Amino acid sequence: MAAYLLRRLLLLVPTLFGIILINFAVTQFAPGGPVEQMIAELRGQGDTSLGRLTGEGGGETRQPRPQEGSGEGPRAAYRGARGLDPAVVAEIEKTFGFDKPATTRFWEMLGSYLRFDFGQSLFRGRPVLDLILERLPVSISLGLWSTLIIYFVSIPLGIRKAVRDGTRFDAWSSGVVLLGYAIPGFLFAIMLVVLFAGGSFVQWFPLRGLTTSGSETWPFWQRAADYAWHMVLPTIALVVGGFAGLTMLTKNAFLDEINKQYVLTARAKGAGEGRVLYGHVFRNAMLLIIAGFPAAFIGILFTGALLVEIVFSLDGLGLLGFESAIRRDYPVMFATLYIFTLLGLVMQIIGDISYMLVDPRIDFSARR
Repeated sequence: MAAYLLRRLLLLVPTLFGIILINFAVTQFAPGGPVEQMIAELRGQGDTSLGRLTGEGGGETRQPRPQEGSGEGPRAAYRGARGLDPAVVAEIEKTFGFDKPATTRFWEMLGSYLRFDFGQSLFRGRPVLDLILERLPVSISLGLWSTLIIYFVSIPLGIRKAVRDGTRFDAWSSGVVLLGYAIPGFLFAIMLVVLFAGGSFVQWFPLRGLTTSGSETWPFWQRAADYAWHMVLPTIALVVGGFAGLTMLTKNAFLDEINKQYVLTARAKGAGEGRVLYGHVFRNAMLLIIAGFPAAFIGILFTGALLVEIVFSLDGLGLLGFESAIRRDYPVMFATLYIFTLLGLVMQIIGDISYMLVDPRIDFSARR
């Protein structure tokens, strides 16, 4: 067990390296980087002097700090800089940290990432780590509660559907969960806003944010209730489409186990239905469910909540990553990619550990 965990932890290093390297290489060919955006802004304002960049002459100062690891080369900057003074272009590249060779930027970025030093955002003027930590509670709140609700509802429902396979209950419950799966999460979120957040009918729930303004001074129980009140609609919007896959997976896993010989033997010995389902079938059938938990959690936490965050004005990691990709804020893009990948790999290891806890017969370290 310990040797297997050590191998998996050591495997994190080349995996992270490969993912960062591939994405860094791709950005070398992506047009419209931060240098080009700055040049386009200068050309659009008709200002080709260094004063616009350095703040000289009483103008507005725009001095994003250099960031290693940004993925835009000088050649792309010159394509968008025709007609500008080359000294201005060189100063812009130096300001954004693009005056160094790509290999130098890449190794400097890796060195800083090992220390969890992600540098500064190119367009927000703040440390990237501060931005991520500021948005992380929102994404964790949405991902954690949504995943827990999906699992606590889908697993009992899937078991019930397996026990009553082919009945009327199985038919109408399948229709309900598939209907929820067919409705996009953001569309359901808009419908919830219209119905319950003051859109056209009632205003039972708040429209934006996770807390009420000024709630910092409230008692703990009141702040907890306020937080839960704000979480109702975003969580419902996320979970409504998540029941179908897990419910059907649970049902099929239990159906496959129910028809096996050991279940017939347990029933022949007089074991009750609850003992058969939860004492024998549950452990074997849940292996597939546990295998999908890391992917489900990471998917909801970092990718599934983007449009829901936009609808409910929640500043989470999904919205941060989307805005950074649009503006080509490479330090934020690479930092979020690094953290997402690291968490995803760790969750896969946790999934393997859960495998062994559910079924002690599984021993990954014994594989040859």
